Amino acid sequence: MSWTEEVRKALGSLDCDYAFYCRRAGEPPFSQMTRDRFRSASLLKVPILLAWLYLESCGEVSRAEICELDEEPQVMGAGLSWLLRGRMIPYQDVILLMIALSDNLCSNLVIRRAGLERLHEVITSVLGLEQTRLERRFMDYEARAHGLENWISAADCVRLFDLCRNLEPENREWVEAMLAANVDDGLLLRNIPRDTLTFYHKTGSMTGVLHDWGYTEKAEVFLLTESVVDETRVYAALDVLGPLALQSC
Repeated sequence: MSWTEEVRKALGSLDCDYAFYCRRAGEPPFSQMTRDRFRSASLLKVPILLAWLYLESCGEVSRAEICELDEEPQVMGAGLSWLLRGRMIPYQDVILLMIALSDNLCSNLVIRRAGLERLHEVITSVLGLEQTRLERRFMDYEARAHGLENWISAADCVRLFDLCRNLEPENREWVEAMLAANVDDGLLLRNIPRDTLTFYHKTGSMTGVLHDWGYTEKAEVFLLTESVVDETRVYAALDVLGPLALQSC
């Protein structure tokens, strides 16, 4: 059985909407999906990071600027910034917490500093992520109740690979160091021995949603899922998909 046949078998076991993409070195891309657009959950933090870099190049924001952690409501969920004793840190550290720990308070502070509408404009018009939508802050249940949601598409996730790989060397080094520091190894990495692979990735999860997007030197891969009822079925598929995409190339 070829690796693509094994992938199709694993995807066939899912009882949710999904989009899977994999490009292994020297091979054409493989993709299979039941839909293209998904609620983004924390995966949107990667486009936010790249939009920040663009705004920094325009002189609109700076990583060196000091951020006051109490400027936003103290949302919890992912991260730990609400527990820090020191409440004044540079935005460079705020962004690190946003990416490595998926810290929701820090993410909202980045949105506050750059401006939600300005970030959305850069994400869609400058970065070319045309189907990505930043409509609300993270953990903002009131906004969600009023129909505002954050979205990303499979096509935009493919474009994200090129955006990251084509960064200026200094910015790429900074971005990849944070993506590699992501503490959530429970999805595409769950069936790969610890510390055997450098995977520059970002996960996203919320009720009914599990995402993992990332790349190595030899592969690019993501699995987006929505309408998940039984997470164990997604985990079983990930146990197959991760090694096939990341170890077998």
